[in-house]
Amino acid sequence: MSQRNIISILICGVLLVSISMGIRQTFGIFLRPITLDLNMSREMVGLALAMQNLLWGVVQPFVGYFADRYGSMRIMFVSGLLYSVGLLLTTLSYNALTLQLTLGMLVGLGLSGVTFAVVLGAVGRAVSAERRSLALGIVTAGGSFGMFIFVPAGQALLSTTGWISTFVVMALSALLMPLLALGFAQDKPARTQNSIEQSLKMALREAHTHSGFWLLNLGFFVCGFHVAFIAIHLPSYLTDKGLTPMTGATALALIGFFNILGSYAFGWLGGRYRQKYVLSWLYFIRAIVLSLFIYLPITHYSALIFAATMGFLWLGTVPLTSGLVARIFGTQYFAMLFGIVFFSHQVGSFLGAWLGGYVFEQTGSYDIIWLLSIALAVISTIVHLPILDRPLARLQAAI
Repeated sequence: MSQRNIISILICGVLLVSISMGIRQTFGIFLRPITLDLNMSREMVGLALAMQNLLWGVVQPFVGYFADRYGSMRIMFVSGLLYSVGLLLTTLSYNALTLQLTLGMLVGLGLSGVTFAVVLGAVGRAVSAERRSLALGIVTAGGSFGMFIFVPAGQALLSTTGWISTFVVMALSALLMPLLALGFAQDKPARTQNSIEQSLKMALREAHTHSGFWLLNLGFFVCGFHVAFIAIHLPSYLTDKGLTPMTGATALALIGFFNILGSYAFGWLGGRYRQKYVLSWLYFIRAIVLSLFIYLPITHYSALIFAATMGFLWLGTVPLTSGLVARIFGTQYFAMLFGIVFFSHQVGSFLGAWLGGYVFEQTGSYDIIWLLSIALAVISTIVHLPILDRPLARLQAAI
């Protein structure tokens, strides 16, 4: 692939993930307005968002397989349209079922083809192994840039026009994604490094019998739990503590801004140090940050400091985890295999989104979920250490 095509794929990937993840990360600021307007509990709205995350994860391996097999452009184009339609139809929701069908199912299906597994798969195929971790970090940072732009803009629109008008604007913004998908026209199915075609069955057997693959699944589950719970429930948590809605929106925007730096930094670190050790350190620092946040007084400034620190750690897991998948198993079925790992992430997201609302409705507090988040961070710190991160024998033989 020419350098021009590689740059085109990288730029379109950054912009595509910026829009898809930027819009997705705004949903937390709509939790209270939607519950009040539709007369629902936080648990019900949280369940719709949890279903979105779960469906996104369930279909991700299949979407990834088709992207690996036939190229990513068509998948991205259709998914971008579904995303936009789902956002638009959400404005017509009038009860829990319609909210689950629109914001839950349609948006969840749309997300599966315009976010990390498919986009990173295309980028991973385009760049060399030496530059892969950094390239994946740059694209991941795009998602955080979108969060930095869309969250404050969404809060400003929400404050002046209401949640329905804001969703219409986001639906129109999402229509840019099918256009950006055209930039991936040169993305072609990958071949194994030694030009020997590997079957789908062989790829799945390799992953199934590799202990590191399951440890990566467990670690990414924890990441999903953290980011979904915080992105969806942090604004409401801060409001419950007496802070303003703008503080919650600013906190989410800071998470996005600092993760631009964090994603790039962890992508860079993953290219220079063993990625499994960088992941362990990342989760260990998360455990410390979460502990300090809940045990110190909650103020406007402590919330922003937490958001900035957590933001630096936010999606730094993505270039590291995806980089390990590509390093160990190669790139031929990268989008599918990372899609399976991402499914674990989304199971964690489902539980983080839903349990946050459920526990709040049952206890009037998020304390149990904060403590669980700390425990999960400690577990994830440990599980990455024994991962066998050497490339498989068939890949080493091709070098």
